[in-house]
Amino acid sequence: MDEKIEEFLQYLTYERHLASNTVASYQRDLEDFARFAQALGGPPESQILRYLEFLKRAGRSPATRARRLSALKGFYAYLEREGRLNDNPTRTLDSPKTHRALPRVLSVEEAVRLIEAPDVATPLGVRDRAMLELLYATGLRVSELCHLTINDWWAEPPRVRCLGKGAKERYVPMGRTALEWLRRYVEEVRPRLASAKSGDALFLNRRGEGISRQGFWKLLKRYSAACGFDQPPSPHTMRHSFATHLLENGADLRAVQELLGHQDISTTQIYTHVSRARFRTVYDQAHPRA
Repeated sequence: MDEKIEEFLQYLTYERHLASNTVASYQRDLEDFARFAQALGGPPESQILRYLEFLKRAGRSPATRARRLSALKGFYAYLEREGRLNDNPTRTLDSPKTHRALPRVLSVEEAVRLIEAPDVATPLGVRDRAMLELLYATGLRVSELCHLTINDWWAEPPRVRCLGKGAKERYVPMGRTALEWLRRYVEEVRPRLASAKSGDALFLNRRGEGISRQGFWKLLKRYSAACGFDQPPSPHTMRHSFATHLLENGADLRAVQELLGHQDISTTQIYTHVSRARFRTVYDQAHPRA
């Protein structure tokens, strides 16, 4: 089983070109099932059904159970295509019904308060302000933000280049305010932080290394506490806010899909939970008898 899982992970990495975080998620889910199946014994069909029942009794959410089953479906479908088994034991299994929760979104005022929280009288404050401005201006994933290099931004027109899921390249425009803070950071702060470990990483920590996702999380929590937020927003909350605020101000859904780097527009449609006031405005402007 371990050898087959490793082979599948290699396929996801080198043939499907999935992101490392996605492959790691597959690995955790499949290895968890493998441990359960090894202790249980019996045919795969029985193992999978009892595994799903075990997860349910353990209080795992429908979303978690659906993700685990999805990993198993992909794994066994791969083995079937490769001729490693004759019958796919997951073919007739239905995923648990899940309720897709609406993403948490900051108001415009909250987003501005968070962005302006860093003390820009300090070098690290300038760096943090540039990162927050850029995150809200572009809707990048935190991993995309942390992996930016010094060659991944342009001033005319203001934009950044990033590698999204599956190593797909996209260009995202940014506003003039984000550009001003980014330029200030690059010109005044990054040279002071840079070291032999810096490479071409755009955003550096105090040791001169490229800032990590975990490092940015800590910064965000600290500024959230300073703003008095009851629940600290995650980096993805800024991405949700970026998309929602664009749609609330009339942006086209297809354009937002491209900006976010979503392959399927159904993923972007979750952001159409715009305010009632926005629905009323659209109705008044669009309906001939309004």
